[in-house]
Amino acid sequence: MASTTKSADHGLSKFHRLLIDQVRHEFTASHQYIALAAWFDARDLPQLARVFYHQSLEERDHAMMIVRFLVDSDVSVSIPRVDEIQNDFDTPRDLVALALRQEREVTDQFHMLMKVARDENDYTGEQFLQWFLQEQTEEVAKMSTLLAVVDRSAGNLFDVEAFVARDMPDESGDGADAPSTAGPALT
Repeated sequence: MASTTKSADHGLSKFHRLLIDQVRHEFTASHQYIALAAWFDARDLPQLARVFYHQSLEERDHAMMIVRFLVDSDVSVSIPRVDEIQNDFDTPRDLVALALRQEREVTDQFHMLMKVARDENDYTGEQFLQWFLQEQTEEVAKMSTLLAVVDRSAGNLFDVEAFVARDMPDESGDGADAPSTAGPALT
Protein backbone atom coordinates (compact mmCIF):
# COMPACT_ATOMS: atom_id res chain seq x y z
CA MET A 1 0.00 0.00 0.00
CA ALA A 2 1.39 3.42 -0.90
CA SER A 3 1.86 5.93 1.86
CA THR A 4 -0.70 8.30 0.41
CA THR A 5 -3.93 6.60 -0.59
CA LYS A 6 -7.29 8.33 -0.91
CA SER A 7 -8.75 6.60 2.13
CA ALA A 8 -5.67 7.22 4.28
CA ASP A 9 -5.33 10.85 3.15
CA HIS A 10 -8.92 11.91 3.67
CA GLY A 11 -8.91 15.02 5.82
CA LEU A 12 -5.14 15.32 6.23
CA SER A 13 -3.35 18.57 5.54
CA LYS A 14 -0.74 18.63 2.78
CA PHE A 15 1.88 18.99 5.52
CA HIS A 16 0.75 15.81 7.28
CA ARG A 17 0.60 13.88 3.99
CA LEU A 18 4.16 14.98 3.19
CA LEU A 19 5.30 14.03 6.70
CA ILE A 20 3.89 10.53 6.25
CA ASP A 21 5.74 10.33 2.94
CA GLN A 22 8.90 11.50 4.73
CA VAL A 23 8.62 8.45 6.98
CA ARG A 24 9.05 6.38 3.80
CA HIS A 25 12.08 8.45 2.75
CA GLU A 26 13.70 8.03 6.16
CA PHE A 27 13.15 4.26 6.29
CA THR A 28 14.42 3.98 2.70
CA ALA A 29 17.55 5.92 3.67
CA SER A 30 18.02 3.61 6.66
CA HIS A 31 17.84 0.53 4.43
CA GLN A 32 20.15 2.09 1.84
CA TYR A 33 22.74 2.81 4.52
CA ILE A 34 22.61 -0.83 5.63
CA ALA A 35 23.38 -1.83 2.03
CA LEU A 36 26.35 0.55 1.96
CA ALA A 37 27.59 -0.67 5.34
CA ALA A 38 27.33 -4.32 4.31
CA TRP A 39 29.27 -3.60 1.11
CA PHE A 40 32.14 -2.06 3.11
CA ASP A 41 31.88 -4.76 5.78
CA ALA A 42 32.20 -7.53 3.18
CA ARG A 43 35.43 -5.91 1.96
CA ASP A 44 37.00 -5.77 5.44
CA LEU A 45 36.65 -1.99 5.79
CA PRO A 46 35.24 -1.85 9.32
CA GLN A 47 35.52 1.90 9.87
CA LEU A 48 33.53 2.77 6.75
CA ALA A 49 31.05 0.01 7.58
CA ARG A 50 30.65 1.47 11.10
CA VAL A 51 29.85 4.94 9.73
CA PHE A 52 27.10 3.61 7.50
CA TYR A 53 25.64 1.18 10.05
CA HIS A 54 25.41 4.14 12.41
CA GLN A 55 23.83 6.29 9.68
CA SER A 56 21.22 3.58 9.21
CA LEU A 57 20.27 3.77 12.88
CA GLU A 58 20.07 7.57 12.71
CA GLU A 59 17.72 7.47 9.71
CA ARG A 60 15.54 4.88 11.46
CA ASP A 61 15.34 7.14 14.49
CA HIS A 62 14.44 10.11 12.28
CA ALA A 63 11.51 8.12 10.86
CA MET A 64 10.45 7.22 14.39
CA MET A 65 10.65 10.89 15.46
CA ILE A 66 8.22 11.75 12.68
CA VAL A 67 5.96 8.85 13.67
CA ARG A 68 5.97 10.13 17.28
CA PHE A 69 5.09 13.66 16.10
CA LEU A 70 2.24 12.36 13.94
CA VAL A 71 0.85 10.14 16.71
CA ASP A 72 1.08 13.02 19.19
CA SER A 73 -0.70 15.22 16.62
CA ASP A 74 -3.54 12.68 16.41
CA VAL A 75 -2.72 11.86 12.77
CA SER A 76 -3.37 8.28 11.66
CA VAL A 77 -0.10 6.77 10.45
CA SER A 78 0.22 3.94 7.94
CA ILE A 79 3.84 2.85 7.75
CA PRO A 80 4.79 2.80 4.06
CA ARG A 81 7.02 0.41 2.16
CA VAL A 82 10.55 1.51 1.41
CA ASP A 83 11.73 2.39 -2.08
CA GLU A 84 14.16 0.30 -4.13
CA ILE A 85 17.60 -0.13 -2.53
CA GLN A 86 20.81 -0.15 -4.57
CA ASN A 87 23.19 -2.97 -3.62
CA ASP A 88 25.64 -3.17 -6.53
CA PHE A 89 28.48 -0.70 -6.86
CA ASP A 90 31.66 -0.47 -8.92
CA THR A 91 33.87 1.62 -6.64
CA PRO A 92 33.90 2.77 -3.01
CA ARG A 93 33.45 6.32 -4.30
CA ASP A 94 30.09 5.32 -5.79
CA LEU A 95 28.78 4.44 -2.33
CA VAL A 96 29.84 7.69 -0.70
CA ALA A 97 28.57 9.72 -3.67
CA LEU A 98 25.20 7.97 -3.34
CA ALA A 99 25.13 8.80 0.38
CA LEU A 100 25.83 12.47 -0.37
CA ARG A 101 23.10 12.58 -3.05
CA GLN A 102 20.69 10.94 -0.62
CA GLU A 103 21.44 13.50 2.12
CA ARG A 104 20.98 16.39 -0.33
CA GLU A 105 17.63 14.94 -1.47
CA VAL A 106 16.47 14.58 2.14
CA THR A 107 17.53 18.19 2.78
CA ASP A 108 15.38 19.31 -0.15
CA GLN A 109 12.48 17.26 1.23
CA PHE A 110 12.75 18.96 4.62
CA HIS A 111 12.91 22.38 2.96
CA MET A 112 9.67 21.54 1.14
CA LEU A 113 8.10 20.36 4.40
CA MET A 114 9.09 23.64 6.06
CA LYS A 115 7.61 25.67 3.20
CA VAL A 116 4.32 23.75 3.36
CA ALA A 117 4.15 24.08 7.16
CA ARG A 118 4.61 27.85 6.78
CA ASP A 119 2.10 28.07 3.95
CA GLU A 120 -0.46 26.23 6.10
CA ASN A 121 0.37 28.27 9.23
CA ASP A 122 1.29 25.05 11.04
CA TYR A 123 3.55 26.63 13.64
CA THR A 124 3.94 23.43 15.64
CA GLY A 125 4.99 21.56 12.50
CA GLU A 126 7.41 24.33 11.58
CA GLN A 127 8.97 24.21 15.04
CA PHE A 128 9.25 20.40 14.85
CA LEU A 129 11.20 20.65 11.57
CA GLN A 130 13.87 23.04 12.90
CA TRP A 131 15.95 20.24 14.40
CA PHE A 132 15.84 18.25 11.14
CA LEU A 133 17.08 21.21 9.11
CA GLN A 134 20.08 21.60 11.41
CA GLU A 135 20.69 17.83 11.31
CA GLN A 136 20.65 17.83 7.50
CA THR A 137 23.26 20.59 7.35
CA GLU A 138 25.53 18.39 9.46
CA GLU A 139 24.80 15.24 7.42
CA VAL A 140 25.53 16.91 4.06
CA ALA A 141 28.78 18.34 5.46
CA LYS A 142 29.80 14.92 6.82
CA MET A 143 29.21 13.11 3.53
CA SER A 144 30.83 15.92 1.52
CA THR A 145 33.94 15.61 3.67
CA LEU A 146 33.98 11.83 3.38
CA LEU A 147 33.66 12.03 -0.41
CA ALA A 148 36.54 14.54 -0.57
CA VAL A 149 38.70 12.22 1.55
CA VAL A 150 37.86 9.24 -0.67
CA ASP A 151 38.74 11.31 -3.75
CA ARG A 152 42.06 12.46 -2.26
CA SER A 153 43.00 8.95 -1.14
CA ALA A 154 43.79 7.95 -4.74
CA GLY A 155 42.27 4.52 -4.10
CA ASN A 156 44.08 3.83 -0.82
CA LEU A 157 41.15 2.79 1.36
CA PHE A 158 43.45 2.20 4.32
CA ASP A 159 44.05 5.98 4.39
CA VAL A 160 40.29 6.50 4.32
CA GLU A 161 39.85 3.98 7.14
CA ALA A 162 42.49 5.83 9.20
CA PHE A 163 40.72 9.16 8.59
CA VAL A 164 37.33 7.72 9.57
CA ALA A 165 38.74 6.12 12.74
CA ARG A 166 40.45 9.37 13.73
CA ASP A 167 38.02 12.05 12.59
CA MET A 168 34.59 10.41 12.45
CA PRO A 169 34.06 8.88 15.89
CA ASP A 170 30.78 7.28 16.90
CA GLU A 171 28.36 9.96 18.01
CA SER A 172 25.77 8.18 20.10
CA GLY A 173 22.52 10.00 20.62
CA ASP A 174 20.97 12.85 18.71
CA GLY A 175 21.28 15.33 21.56
CA ALA A 176 18.96 16.61 24.22
CA ASP A 177 17.11 18.88 21.78
CA ALA A 178 16.23 16.06 19.36
CA PRO A 179 12.55 15.18 19.00
CA SER A 180 11.34 12.06 20.82
CA THR A 181 10.97 8.82 18.90
CA ALA A 182 8.00 6.48 18.86
CA GLY A 183 9.40 3.66 20.97
CA PRO A 184 13.01 3.61 22.15
CA ALA A 185 15.75 5.34 20.19
CA LEU A 186 18.69 3.18 19.24
CA THR A 187 21.17 6.02 18.81
